[in-house]
Parts: sequence; structure tokens; C-alpha cells
Amino acid sequence: MTSKKNRVLVGSPIYQKPDILQKFLLSLKRLDVEGLELGIFFVDDNEDERSSKMLEDFSQERNNVKILSSNQSDIYVCNGITHYWNENLVWKVADFKNIIIEHAIKEDYDYLFLIDSDLLLYPLTIKQLISAKKDIISNIFWTKWQPDAEERPQVWLYDEYTQWEISRGQALADSEITTRYQSYIRQMRTPGVHKVGGLGACTLISQKALKAGVNFKMIENLSFWGEDRHFCIRAAALGFSLHVDTHLPAYHIYRNSDLDGAMEFLERTDKREAPGASRPKLTLSMVIKNESDRYLKKVLEEIRDHIDEAVIIDDGSTDDSAEVCLEALKGIPVRIIRNDVSKFSNEIELRKQQWSETVKSNPEWILNLDADEMFEKRFKKVVRQLISDQEVDVYCFRLYDFWNETHYREDGRWCAHRYYRPFLVRYREGFECKWNDRPQHCGRFAENVFELPHKLSDIRLKHLGWAKEEDRMEKYKRYQELDPEGKYGNTEQYQSILDDAPNLVRFEE
Repeated sequence: MTSKKNRVLVGSPIYQKPDILQKFLLSLKRLDVEGLELGIFFVDDNEDERSSKMLEDFSQERNNVKILSSNQSDIYVCNGITHYWNENLVWKVADFKNIIIEHAIKEDYDYLFLIDSDLLLYPLTIKQLISAKKDIISNIFWTKWQPDAEERPQVWLYDEYTQWEISRGQALADSEITTRYQSYIRQMRTPGVHKVGGLGACTLISQKALKAGVNFKMIENLSFWGEDRHFCIRAAALGFSLHVDTHLPAYHIYRNSDLDGAMEFLERTDKREAPGASRPKLTLSMVIKNESDRYLKKVLEEIRDHIDEAVIIDDGSTDDSAEVCLEALKGIPVRIIRNDVSKFSNEIELRKQQWSETVKSNPEWILNLDADEMFEKRFKKVVRQLISDQEVDVYCFRLYDFWNETHYREDGRWCAHRYYRPFLVRYREGFECKWNDRPQHCGRFAENVFELPHKLSDIRLKHLGWAKEEDRMEKYKRYQELDPEGKYGNTEQYQSILDDAPNLVRFEE
């Protein structure tokens, strides 16, 4: 006996530019609907005939697509800065959403998935939301509401858009608000299902909630702006809690400049499994300084398909290293912390800062790489297997110092590849770090990390920082300045950097 398929109606009021709408429709086509019965309801409010034609073509390609023409004409201004709404537009859209709700109830759908037409989805999004077994749950997405602002999620805790915990009547200092806000943002970056006070734009609603009366009608004695606030307050009054699922963040094409990352998002989410849904979160932690003309772009492009986020310390760069990171990791959450003055002369201070900033993202696993380090190709095939092993908290690898593009150095002074060092560590909350407080060569993790269950991996790591003569000379000068007596390293090794004919061995993958 086959189980009954969940019937899901995807509903969207659409007033959209053709280039954005094309990506939105492509995203809908990719949805994984195996085991589901999917219907689609568009309210066509477009002024651009090309957008209306795209909806019509979409309906011809797929079954069970309903298009309702709004027969209304309103001016909605959307530019490179922000979107401009007025009261008439807000409640017109609210009416459209209520029409879709009525259709979902009439046709006896198990769920209604309301989505704005400038959002792109992971293929598994609807299945993931259903699996949470909540009556009202939004899929998270992030937006820079102003071009120079930080990304913020579309869900909140209280009132119109309060994103920090606060009790009724409680007065908080600005510093405490900042601390609580950052805690909330870290939670929203953590894969899971979280209770919230407000949501919208990408929301799954159960039949139970629909029939109970949730809708977008204006609450006359409420001054809050926006139909989503009225929906959320009505839902709470009816006894429904609100939740957000953060496993599969949607991509928001809020302004034309976001189109650059839209196809990249679609391509990336086709290739890789859903982050967090069935695998641990992997956070890249990195320190950079003036790396834009070296290996940074190559290193990040090599690792990007295997990480879920990145935390990067820009230690006083005077070039565009930070911008290279954002471009190479486009579509992946990236947080960059900028040091106006470099801390490398006291490396332990820098490494402690790196650790502190990284753990603020609530990581599950931390991959600590420098901007000139790359794993051999085998790493891609096994990294998910490594971090899925519940018996291991620390993985150690051998680091090979390349002296040119193809060969590494091997002699009495240069034999780092004979030893294993930690690069991949599971974050254990409450673990008390004990650092090697040396200003140079202090290690990138706390020295007591080996108290955790650890394992040696035969995957090798290529260190490209010595591969060019000019880089070797720069490092030589740096060590002469920072450690002239070899207190923290070895003066003979420092001098051997200048060797004319070192022993080199070809690196074979």
C-alpha cells in the first residue's frame, strides 16, 4: 500500500522584472517533488508584458499551474538602493495572498508555500520544511537592506523587526543589545529549526493553520507596517507558534547587483548536497594579509564547494584581499573581521582572535587554513566522511613546503611533512583552550587540542608560501626582524632559506 502524497500549493503574487523572474521560475523547476503532489498559483500583477509571457510559458510546460491576472496597475519603485512600498501596495499584495489561501483551502491542499518572486531555493527546500512538522515555518534568507549594510535575516523575535531577546518593559544598554543581537544572528547562521516571533516571504503553512483562519487581512487597531506583521500576530492569537528553518538558506535577488550571484547559487545548489540537512556544518577559518596577488583566490575556489561558511581575519591588508574573499566565496556566508593594525608581530594574539571570532558563528567543525595552503585533490572525496565520524574531534595532516610549483623541499632543516599537525577540529562548547603564549610559531589551535579524540589522516596539504623566490626573501626578512635570535624558531633554518641548491622532491598526487 502506497502512502498518501502530501499536496502542496506554491503561491506567489508576481510583479517582477524578466531577468529576475527567469531565475525564480528556474528555481521552481528544480524543486524536488518526489513523493509530493505540487500545484502552483501565480497572481500576475506584472506591468512588463515579457514577465506575463514568461508565466504563461511556464504554465504550458508544467501541469497544475493556475495564473490569475490582477487587472490592476500600480507603480512599484525598485532600484539599486532599496524597494519602496506604500500602504496601497502592501494591502493589495495582502489581498493576493488571501486569494491564494482561499484557493488552497478550497482545493484541500495539505500545505501552502507562499514565496516572493525574487527568491531562489535549494531543490530540497519544501521537503525540508515539511520534515520540521510545524504549522507555520519560514525558510531563512539573508538580505542587505541597504547596499553597505550587513546581511540580516527576514525573521525577527518581537514587534516590527526586533532581533534580540528582551522582556516586556525591560531597558537594555546599547552594549547589551549588541551582544544579544549578535547571539541571535549566530543562532540564525546555525542549521536547525528555531522559534521566532515574526516571519514572511518564504513560508510553509499547514492546512490546519489555514482552516483555523490565518491570513493577511489588516488588523484595524494595529499600526505595525507590512502585511506579514498582521499575519504573524493573528497566527499567534490563534495559538500557532512561528518557526524558521535555517538548513537551506534561500538566495534573495533584492537588487540588480544580486543577479551576479544568482546563477552561481543555482549551479552550486545543484551540485552539492544540502548543508546541515544531513551533514555537519564546516566553517573555514583563515587569516589574510595582502594576499590578493598570491594564492588566495585559487585556495578559496578550491575549497568553496566543501564549506558552509567562512570567518576571515583581514590582518591589516592594504590591498583588496577582503574583496577577493567575498568574490571567490559568493553565495556562501562570509564574515570578515578587519584589523586596522596587523597583529602578526605577536602571532598568539592574532590566533586567539581568530579562534574567538570563529566560534561566534557556532561552528560544528573548523577548518583552519592559511591563504597559501591547499589540500591535494583526494581531500574533496573524503572531507564529509571525516567530519561525520562521531569518534573523532581532531584530524591531523602533513604539510609539504613547496619550493616551486611542482616540488617540495626535503632536508634536515625542512621536514615538516614528516609530522602531523591539526588543521580540522570539531568545536566542543565548554572546551577550555590552553594556548602556547609565544609571539611567533605558537600554533594555530590551542596546544591542548590533543586532549580531544584525534586521528592522523594520510591526505596531504600543500604549502605554497615558499614556492616563489620573492616570497622566500620576504619571509626571511620577516623572521630576521621578528625573531633575530631564534628564540621561537631556529636561526639555522632561517638562514637555510637562502640555500642555492636545496634538495627538492616532486610532489605526486
